[in-house]
Amino acid sequence: MKNSSRRIFLFFILISILLIATACSGGTDEVIKDKDVVIFADAGWDSLRLHNAIAAFILENGYDYETDVIPGSSANLLEGMVVGDVSVEMEMWQDNMPIYAEYREDGKVIELGTNFDDNDQGLYVPRYLIEGDAERGIEALAPDLKTIEDLKKYSDLFPDLEDPGRAIIINGPPSWEVTTIIGIKAAYYGLEDQYNIVGSGTSAALAASLSAAYEKGEPWVGYYWEPTWISGKYDLVLLEEAPFDEALWTEEAHYACAFKPVDVTIIANPEFVQNNPEVVEFLKNYHTSSALTAKALAYMQENEAEIEEAAEWFLKEEEELWKTWVPEDAYNKVMDALK
Repeated sequence: MKNSSRRIFLFFILISILLIATACSGGTDEVIKDKDVVIFADAGWDSLRLHNAIAAFILENGYDYETDVIPGSSANLLEGMVVGDVSVEMEMWQDNMPIYAEYREDGKVIELGTNFDDNDQGLYVPRYLIEGDAERGIEALAPDLKTIEDLKKYSDLFPDLEDPGRAIIINGPPSWEVTTIIGIKAAYYGLEDQYNIVGSGTSAALAASLSAAYEKGEPWVGYYWEPTWISGKYDLVLLEEAPFDEALWTEEAHYACAFKPVDVTIIANPEFVQNNPEVVEFLKNYHTSSALTAKALAYMQENEAEIEEAAEWFLKEEEELWKTWVPEDAYNKVMDALK
């Protein structure tokens, strides 16, 4: 009886040791290292939020990662990535962040690839203003309007209702650097003799101004950029300037050329890149366009959809595109989640 009890006691000790060892090793069917949570940067604009949501849906459902977002300004989020608080930014507008190039060269952030590179910005007018729109009964009021300088011939089409006798160009919010650039451009092209360059209080106010005029078929001229739901929903024309030239793109030269198209890149924290190769491979393959992004944003606006709904709509609409970003098993799991 005494020896039997001792054998039972030793048996349980052995079983306990084996269980502890198995738990510590994770077993043969378990991942030894927990996957990192993918923290996306949210600097506040809709196209970035859309790409965050698309990438998050794929990573959560195709790769079994957890994801989250952290909001903040572009500058603060970039610093957050350097210290490891942010994993990934899906839209780095690098020309708008002077310190970015230095951080990239120093290896403080890793550039994984280009999300899209067909973006534009500048002064826009509705296409019906130049070409008319027979379906809406709109005549072409400015058939020779092609360049920014041509606006001097059509100032009567854009009256400033708060300043009789003057025309108006709608500019961006005062806190945006581009708003200052547009003002300098307008002076260079001689528009200030006829036009007031009036800033919008917010990006929402800028969009509302353009949308209200477009829906009524009225003339409108002002600053805008792509991609946005505005560019996805409305047919706009970017007024021409001289091709981009680095020598002209200074305040002293009055920014006397077109805006430089920007490579909007996907960047990540170096440690995250080292620890998560399958996420890195996916993000290196991730490539869209300004037009596709604008189309999804227009869907969201027209259907009053949430960002997550627009992301799922995109994945259903653009299946042939994103299936090239992921391995077959991840593709199948994402498709199952979309059903």
